[in-house]
Amino acid sequence: MDLYVFCTTFAASLTDLPHQMITRKLQAKIEQKLFKGKTIVVVGARQVGKTTLFNEILRGRTEKTLRLNLDEAEARELLTHPTMADLQQLIADNAIVMIDEAQRATDIGLTLKRIQDNFPHVQLMVTGSSSLDLRARINEPMTGRKWEYMLYPLSTGEILHSNGILSVKQSLDSRLIYGSYPDVLNYQTEARETLTNLTGSYLYKDLLEIEGIRKPALLEKLLVALALQLGSEVSYNELAQTVGSDSKTVEKYVDLLEKCFIVFRLPAFSRNLRNELKKSRKIYFFDNGVRNAVLQNFTPLALRGDPGALWENFFISERLKANHYAGHYAKSYFWRTKSQQEIDYIEESDGTFHAFELKWNPKRATTTLPASFTQTYPVTEATVITPENYLDYL
Repeated sequence: MDLYVFCTTFAASLTDLPHQMITRKLQAKIEQKLFKGKTIVVVGARQVGKTTLFNEILRGRTEKTLRLNLDEAEARELLTHPTMADLQQLIADNAIVMIDEAQRATDIGLTLKRIQDNFPHVQLMVTGSSSLDLRARINEPMTGRKWEYMLYPLSTGEILHSNGILSVKQSLDSRLIYGSYPDVLNYQTEARETLTNLTGSYLYKDLLEIEGIRKPALLEKLLVALALQLGSEVSYNELAQTVGSDSKTVEKYVDLLEKCFIVFRLPAFSRNLRNELKKSRKIYFFDNGVRNAVLQNFTPLALRGDPGALWENFFISERLKANHYAGHYAKSYFWRTKSQQEIDYIEESDGTFHAFELKWNPKRATTTLPASFTQTYPVTEATVITPENYLDYL
């Protein structure tokens, strides 16, 4: 059978998740914050469901609501340097003002501050898909005036709570390949097309609108290089040689990719041992599907050469979501020595460490963690994570 036909057949054979609304972990938290005198800000990548989350929160509420999407030029113009008279006319008798893609308006932080201070009866609800612009523009003006939350692609915990354990187990292989964006999970027969459109249309949108980004071809090459090095240590100098640039430009672009919620960096842990790597880092994607879309590689797991890297990316990103939604603020690292001793993933919390080894193949789950680490640092738990036990940690 032709490989493309096999892949297409594999995707078509997957059972779409039930088309019910998957309740987001943030929903209850945000509902408790309504009309408490602060703006509610939700940031996250495009298409992760920020607007849908707000719409679900507002469903059934009786307050009059004004919705503005600043991707639209007219709405953007309304909130760019408005006068007080403009704001009074715009807000009128609305009790809730919901603003999507707030980073698109110039000086949006000052505008939000003016609304917050002069219309105390109004509940402001704001989304943004680029923390680079949004946080820079609202942090100082909105100090003490906002609650800010991060929304990720759908988490294992959210799917489990809404659809049950069977759905979670059945969708694991698919999520390793196609990721966890809401539209991808709800319409898996169209997953490849959805991800291709997502990466082609939205992935670069915010980045290319940021001042100073004038090399989309370089950005694309860098994403491909990062996707190919998934799970490996990353050198900015080596990346620069690969993409034909310099290390400072590469580091700047990686920083921008992180601030637009496409990738995140995992630093090396180093404190005591002489031969620990100190300045190294790994770079992971927030979503497996975006990573595979960058490479245009949706080959089934059984035919792939990178299931271990996909498993590593999946678990670490899922653990990131679980910790964030649970309010567990652990620092995350990997650990490696010059003699190649390593631990895939470490969390430090309250001065103690939880070490994880990530094994896609359960038969390799008897791995012993390096004694040089466990004897040097206060390790409270050391766990080998496989598809058989990963749910216990998410």
